[in-house]
Amino acid sequence: MDRNVLPAKKPVKMPLLRAKVVAIVPPSRTSQDWEDQDARQRRLQLWVRLSLVLLATVLVGVFALAILLNPYKNGRVWTEGTHRQLGLPPCTFKELTGVPCPTCGMTSSFALLMRADLVHSLQANAAGTLLALFLLFLIPWSVASALRGRLLFFRSLEAVLLRAAIVLLILMLARWGFVLLEMKVLGS
Repeated sequence: MDRNVLPAKKPVKMPLLRAKVVAIVPPSRTSQDWEDQDARQRRLQLWVRLSLVLLATVLVGVFALAILLNPYKNGRVWTEGTHRQLGLPPCTFKELTGVPCPTCGMTSSFALLMRADLVHSLQANAAGTLLALFLLFLIPWSVASALRGRLLFFRSLEAVLLRAAIVLLILMLARWGFVLLEMKVLGS
């Protein structure tokens, strides 16, 4: 007999315990069970609904304030500095570097958009204009979601807000890059 070849073993029969069977997977569920669970999970808790109403109220206040601000001075459009009307200091970044920061012009873009001056709003800060439009959409959406007790159009508010924040950041930095490039080209 060759030493490298192992002898064949006979298969061992193992009896199954019939008294207690442990399953690795849960029992199958019907589509109705899944829909019921989804409906329960999507139902917003009271504090979330109240938070959505509070958010809508705050945003209405922000846009009311934007309407009160005057983005025009001496017959010219203010593309920056409108926030000074609120008693806020000038942009520290711009004072130190002489270069506008990524958010310079956002208040002006909100105020101009509230006056339906879309062209000047985009010139002041295009990212601010898009943010204002997103927030304007958010007002009726949050009220409707709070009244229905479910998020409209989305399953996860956190995912939507995270994506919106990332898009806003990218747009702000891209706009800032264009402003810096324009300053370099025109300054040369």
